[in-house]
Amino acid sequence: MIAATTNALTQQVNTALSRTIDGGLGGLRHDVVADVRTKQVLREAVDAVVQSFSNHTRGYGRAQRIMMVYPEDPFWALPTIPGLYDENDYRVNVVEALQEFWQIKQARGADLKNGALVIYESVPSNSQPYVCYVTLPGGSCFGSFQNCPTKAEARRSSAKIALMNSVFNEHPSRRITDEFIEKAVQDARASFKGNLKEGDGPDTGIGAFRFMLEANKGRTMLEFQELMTVFQLLHWNGSLKAMRERQCSRQEVVAHYSNRSLDDDMRAQMALDWIAREQESPVLGLEMAQAERELETARLAGRELRFPKEKKDILMLAHNQLGGNANTTGINC
Repeated sequence: MIAATTNALTQQVNTALSRTIDGGLGGLRHDVVADVRTKQVLREAVDAVVQSFSNHTRGYGRAQRIMMVYPEDPFWALPTIPGLYDENDYRVNVVEALQEFWQIKQARGADLKNGALVIYESVPSNSQPYVCYVTLPGGSCFGSFQNCPTKAEARRSSAKIALMNSVFNEHPSRRITDEFIEKAVQDARASFKGNLKEGDGPDTGIGAFRFMLEANKGRTMLEFQELMTVFQLLHWNGSLKAMRERQCSRQEVVAHYSNRSLDDDMRAQMALDWIAREQESPVLGLEMAQAERELETARLAGRELRFPKEKKDILMLAHNQLGGNANTTGINC
């Protein structure tokens, strides 16, 4: 009952939503990460948004409110922010700008259940290139997408890509609308070669996908991606299959987990599942290697990477609880 739902949800994230979730970069895909031109386009896109932010938030006087990025959207007028720029050359201080961006969103009524704090996580390393991840208040995660010679530069790199995605996410085209839902469902049918009669049935994967989209109408793509991460993890962990065996309906599963946040309890339970699997047949090392590769690919492509990062963190939690005895050959942890 639920397996088809899972396929529809996870594959649609990578197809129908990829062009918008990936920050308006034209859907940079993992198979061209190594291409020099692709990396250059990514850097240029990030720099363009950061420069636009800089141009629209400096030099107007601190009391004056001015437009940012999208002049047709007056509800996103931002104040000039003290301390936002480096003193010498007026380049935007992206770390401060990103934090201020989310504080302003909260002040304007955004529903941020865990507050507006932006969280940085540096990967322990004694040599370059250094890597840093940043988690936004809603849960989306991005990483430094450049080869960074210092930890500070890695922090700035992650803040740049997160700021760009935060800005793009506020554009009206990034919200789930009736038009978008119809287009996404149409793409889903084409992807799975489903017929029109079956497409929206409550017991089909496409129907569950439509149900999730309609339940999140008005939300942004990043907000929807955060929800999808939960279902991607449930599918990867085998939890959805277990619920199918208990005769849970798709609608019940979607309704329940749409209101569940990804917390330590959920991670701990998934880690226990992987410990049980490891004791039956060694699989943890291979899963960790794959999660590491997926995380690195997403990071260098400038994509939202909460799903592969959570996978790696859950597997590392299981690995540590096993006393570090799992076979992790070939993994750079």
